[in-house]
Amino acid sequence: MIEDYIIPILVITVIILSQALKMVKEYERVVIFRLGRLSGVKGPGLFLIIPIIDSVVKIDLRVVTIDVPKQAVITKDNVTIAVDAVVYYKVIKPAAAVTEVENYKFATAMLSQTTLRDVIGQIELDDVLSERETINKDIQELLDVSTDPWGIKVAAVTLRDVSIDETMLRAIAKQAEAEREKRARIILSEGEFLAAEKMKQAAQLYQDVPAALKLRELQTIAEVAREKNLIVISNSTNTAEIAALSKAFEKK
Repeated sequence: MIEDYIIPILVITVIILSQALKMVKEYERVVIFRLGRLSGVKGPGLFLIIPIIDSVVKIDLRVVTIDVPKQAVITKDNVTIAVDAVVYYKVIKPAAAVTEVENYKFATAMLSQTTLRDVIGQIELDDVLSERETINKDIQELLDVSTDPWGIKVAAVTLRDVSIDETMLRAIAKQAEAEREKRARIILSEGEFLAAEKMKQAAQLYQDVPAALKLRELQTIAEVAREKNLIVISNSTNTAEIAALSKAFEKK
């Protein structure tokens, strides 16, 4: 008689154990609710629950990547651009991720889009193009603060692409060209200023030391005299010497 109940008992036991025995992987955790109340977090490995009474929600602890679609944003200097980004985050508190927000993945994705628009909207176009690292850090910090009550850690944010209208691209090219021309003129002016300063110093030296001016004159004469078909006349040459030199040159 008892033997008739052994098989049904074994079957019921196997069914209960199959429902009570759970296993999760190293990168997973299970949030357990007992009669609707938070009971705790289990994992990794094997653990037991009470069938029917306990309900479980599995959470993945690995880093999740969000591809933020292009957002049309008006910058601080009233330029319309399209910006997209990539957000990396992970769950560090499984219980909070389940109890504090309905769908933490959707909420984080929507928050990433609004935060991206808010941050870019407070920056001028030149800073958006040149200060990407700073912008990435600002967005990451804002997202991290906002998602912390949900048990989420935002690891990194990366701006992927900034699209600008063709008309604005031409305006930026003209601005860059004007900037380069301005720098070239400044460098040229600085060179002329330095040359004038040196000439002023040389003139002052010649005024203070007349012999230096005479030596410079003789050096110039020596350089010019290399051309043998020239007559060099200095302020120390009189008229008779000039006539004699001219006559000798003609005979030669």
